[in-house]
Amino acid sequence: MVRSTAILRQAVHALSRTPHPTLALSPAVRSALNPKTRAPVVALESTIITHGLPYPYNLEVAQELEQTVIDHGAVPATIALLDGKPLVGLDEPQLERLARCAIDPSKNTAIKASRRDIAHVLSKGHGSVGGTTVSGTMVLAHMAGVPIFATGGIGGVHRGAESTMDISADLTELGRTPVAVFCSGPKSILDIPRTLEVLETFGVSVTTFNPTGEFPAFYTSNSGLSVPYAGTDAQAAAAIFANAQLGLQSGHVFANPIPSEWNEVGQRIQQSVEQAVRESVQQGIDKKGKEVTPWLLKRLAELIPESKKSNRALVVNNAKKAAQVAVELNRIENEVQQAAGTYALGGIPQTVS
Repeated sequence: MVRSTAILRQAVHALSRTPHPTLALSPAVRSALNPKTRAPVVALESTIITHGLPYPYNLEVAQELEQTVIDHGAVPATIALLDGKPLVGLDEPQLERLARCAIDPSKNTAIKASRRDIAHVLSKGHGSVGGTTVSGTMVLAHMAGVPIFATGGIGGVHRGAESTMDISADLTELGRTPVAVFCSGPKSILDIPRTLEVLETFGVSVTTFNPTGEFPAFYTSNSGLSVPYAGTDAQAAAAIFANAQLGLQSGHVFANPIPSEWNEVGQRIQQSVEQAVRESVQQGIDKKGKEVTPWLLKRLAELIPESKKSNRALVVNNAKKAAQVAVELNRIENEVQQAAGTYALGGIPQTVS
């Protein structure tokens, strides 16, 4: 793909948009997004902290995710809503505050914030806490000019959605917000084939880092479903850049399989997933919208405690991969900015009239 430098610089501009003035950026994120001191950034969600894991395990995971991003050359930008402000990048006291929301789940006043909830949570002002979901994090990451986001699993089509219409807002967001989401596929409690069908309908690019081309199933690397192979980190970064160059305004799903040493326990976890899903139907939990996923994850941790460790392993692995690709994307942007005349993706300069 060969384009004039001017055209390619438009793609760089699209990837490095000026942060929305209402966002509160941490000093590290602000510096990384400054054109003069630009550095790769990886967005991280906060629902995993407020609702996904118990305290203090959630704080340990949040800290490990940030450190993993740093260790692989990027700047972490954990996103949350606190005291009526949308924050992009948190300090240690803010991470601790989010984590403490999960001390007693029955008294958790934090709100799971997807796109629809952001304005509502911000309007509550002082004392309010919003843990951003995949869709909420994507919205705010794009507003900040952060094109790469790492999470555990995306939401998707819930089992029985043909009658409940329970389909995650994450899928809609992926169809309209140009952020690359690094995940281990949809959460295993979901209907994975139907989730892929909806993503196709919304025009979302879905690829996997599994060399076999098999789409991962969250706790295991195998779902029996095939998608294109994402290739190397540099090729993944080139795909993100090309999306911006074309102005497609849709997101990417980069599905990163759980490390192979967790596949065996993943098979046992999947059996417990089936039991938890059956119980949710029996108890009517499956009809309670955004309460379904936290209930299922909590029940899963009760049935098979190893699920917490697997969850941690896969989300940390996704943060690592996202940081590595963010570094490659930053390299492409720098090469385009420095190029004279023309530039070809893949690093092969060519001359065009």
